[in-house]
Amino acid sequence: MVETRVRRARLSDAQAIAAFVNASRANSPTEPSQWYPRLAVTASDVADRFSQVGFMIAEIEQDIVGLLGWQIEDFVVRVTDFLLRSVADPISIGKLLIARMEAEAVDLQAEAVILFLPPDPSPNLVTYWERLGYAFEHLAALPQPWREAVVERGRHATHDVLVKRLRETYTQHPL
Repeated sequence: MVETRVRRARLSDAQAIAAFVNASRANSPTEPSQWYPRLAVTASDVADRFSQVGFMIAEIEQDIVGLLGWQIEDFVVRVTDFLLRSVADPISIGKLLIARMEAEAVDLQAEAVILFLPPDPSPNLVTYWERLGYAFEHLAALPQPWREAVVERGRHATHDVLVKRLRETYTQHPL
C-alpha cells in the first residue's frame, strides 16, 4: 500500500501547488474560487497566498493529492482552501489533512475551526464535515471573536456556519 504523507507546504512547493490547483479546477464543475479567480494559477499567485494562509499538503510518492489552506487569528481557525484530487481514497486523504491542521491548531491554543462552504453545498459535502465533528451553529450565538472571523471573511449575510469547537471554553477577549 502506498503511504500518504501530510506536511506543511513550503514556498519551494509553490509551482507544484499551482499545478495541483489548476488540474483540480480543470476537473471541477464549480466556479473558480475567490482566491484564484483567473483561469490559471501561477507559482507567484501561490507564493503571494503564503503571506495570508498556511498550507498543508498531502502527497503520495511526492505527488500532491490534497491541499488545505488555513488561517488562525484570535484563537479561531478559518479553513480557506480545501482541494482533493480523485485518487484511490480522497476521503481518507482529506481526513489526514484535517487531522493534521486540527492538531496544529490545538497546539496553537485555537478554540474553534470555522468552515466556509460554497453557497448551496451538496448534502454529501455537509455530511462529510459533520462526520468529522463539525456542526452548523447560528452566527449570533457564537462568541464575539468567532463572529468577527466570519465577518472578516466577507460572510456578512451568513446565518449559520460549520464549526468544530476545539476547547470547552473560549478566551474572553478585551474590547
